[in-house]
Amino acid sequence: MKILGSGHYVPKNIVTNDDLSKIVDTNDEWISSRTGISTRYISSGEGVSDLASKAALLALEDANISASEIDMILVATMTPDSMLPNNASIIQKNIGAINATCFDINAACSGFLFALNTAHAYLSSGMCKTILIIGAETLSKIVDWTDRSSCVLFGDGAGAMVVTADDSKSFYSVSGSDGSKGHVLTGGSTLLKNMLVNKEETNILTDNYYMHMDGQEVFKFAVTKVPECINKVLEKASLTADDIDYYILHQANVRIISSVAKRLGVSPEKLPVNLNKYGNTSAATIPILFDELRKDGTLDNAKYIVFSGFGGGLTWGASLIEL
Repeated sequence: MKILGSGHYVPKNIVTNDDLSKIVDTNDEWISSRTGISTRYISSGEGVSDLASKAALLALEDANISASEIDMILVATMTPDSMLPNNASIIQKNIGAINATCFDINAACSGFLFALNTAHAYLSSGMCKTILIIGAETLSKIVDWTDRSSCVLFGDGAGAMVVTADDSKSFYSVSGSDGSKGHVLTGGSTLLKNMLVNKEETNILTDNYYMHMDGQEVFKFAVTKVPECINKVLEKASLTADDIDYYILHQANVRIISSVAKRLGVSPEKLPVNLNKYGNTSAATIPILFDELRKDGTLDNAKYIVFSGFGGGLTWGASLIEL
């Protein structure tokens, strides 16, 4: 599998830590010292399909191909604009990808990795030649803006990547899930409403629309599972941690990223960070960071990179790709 192009797009509205201090009991020092986040972009009207479509067009331009050449559109999101039609189909209409098969994937913050692996499977089987992969979120609609422990963490945005089949380029991946621990990170639930349900009865989904997170449990899970799955994918590829030029990790917390670097025994410079600008954009963090690094020349001389992340589910994964 070969990466042909990439692009990203975020809303115009920048929300600073000082802005958040006006609506919840927090401050810039507390947020930045614990998370590394200074600003985030918040939508004032654009949905996932809007953000994703704009990122997709930039990726197509970068890849120098037309939308009609795309065989499949995969959209990783946990905040879709609608269930029907799926967001990938909306994006197909927006960009004119008339020959694409379209569907969404929800693996929370691991979503882009799962979509990347899915694309590789379709390309390897010969069912597709060129695939558009998008990670996009409007997390602002499921964040509880009265909860100071979580509302400071998240932002909105989209990143896109165009990939094609190429037998000369190495690709290895590992992934996993543990539903027994899914309760530590939840959100987005909707009520069951039908003629058999008494609206007055207590429903377990009633207070579970907004995101809820056990921060300590998620942290412990991430700092253990991310280096573990990276080491597994390195073993598959018969490479060492030092052979990798850059590790492009899910951007959730600078402390998690620093911990992963230490556990891998690699220089922190190999684990670039941009969450200070964007916050945690879930499935969009990895493609946004990749596009920035690609466009600013950081990856010009790179041969191997590793994508890795974790998310609700619980889910996790790592993918090694040769540029």
